[in-house]
Amino acid sequence: MCHIAAFCLFVCLFVCLVGFFTSEMVKNQTMVTEFLLLGFLLDPRIQMLLSGLLSLFYVFTLLGNGAILGLISLDSRLHTPMYFFLSHLAVVDIAYACNTVPQMLVNLLHPAKPISFAGCMMQTFLCLTFGHSECLLLVAMSYDRYVAICHPLRYSIIVTWRVCITLAITSWTCGFLLALVHVVLILRLPFCGPHEINHFFCEILSVLRLACADTWLNQVVIFAACVFFLVGPLCLVLVSYSCILVAILRIQSGEGHRKAFSTCFSHLCVVGLFFGSAIVMYMAPKSRHPEEQQKILFLFYSFFNPMLNPLIYSLRNIEVKGALRRALCKESHS
Repeated sequence: MCHIAAFCLFVCLFVCLVGFFTSEMVKNQTMVTEFLLLGFLLDPRIQMLLSGLLSLFYVFTLLGNGAILGLISLDSRLHTPMYFFLSHLAVVDIAYACNTVPQMLVNLLHPAKPISFAGCMMQTFLCLTFGHSECLLLVAMSYDRYVAICHPLRYSIIVTWRVCITLAITSWTCGFLLALVHVVLILRLPFCGPHEINHFFCEILSVLRLACADTWLNQVVIFAACVFFLVGPLCLVLVSYSCILVAILRIQSGEGHRKAFSTCFSHLCVVGLFFGSAIVMYMAPKSRHPEEQQKILFLFYSFFNPMLNPLIYSLRNIEVKGALRRALCKESHS
């Protein structure tokens, strides 16, 4: 798991640089020094109940994705390209949840607690980074499954470790750079008030609504990013799985059908949850109450997607369940 440690170190260094860059630009570009995250305007008793429930989901998210990472690192049978990409997906889910959920839980318990302008920009940057990186990682996973099922005899030649590492580095780097572009474009805008964000974290569209200048360039870049990082990757995934479906239908044995569908069904579930919620949030026509609906969708995306991913992979994947049984057996024997 050295590649995971290297990526985490790179993330820390990059975040430190962006934080310094953000703090320097904030001094000259804004009159607002902090924001108030309104979150969900509910009865205090309901907020306490919701915070307890979401805290439980948060713990499940960390434990589930942490268990996936642990199994992949400990079981040599899972040291394959598919689980290499799955480990990166688990890192993205953990990082995304850690970036958005704690602040939201704090706001549920202390609604008047503000977040600094620099902290808000950093949260926006990290959310965009992890979101963009996950899009590209899902495309890499679909390519891996396409080669494994449509070209099984050439799989080890096409999907080498060099190719896997290149795809992973490209996914993370593109996510970092595009998120940096978004944040730099936000920092060029003046923020002179109000300072209340109608969201439970610093989501980019909610932040832009508070700018005291025209945000047309930001909106154009967001739309272009949606086309290239949502619609484009989704089309590639659909093409990959169309080819996979054709290849599966050509398999003669029922056991071959079952195994092929079992390997790909979990990935399709994750793709549907991720791209479905993201496209609805950023590309669907806005209704009369867009902000309230967006908060509900982001709540689903922030909690349920990262929590359901390890459950989908563990419950639908025979190899993961086998690795879990072997790990539990070793623990019981020791």
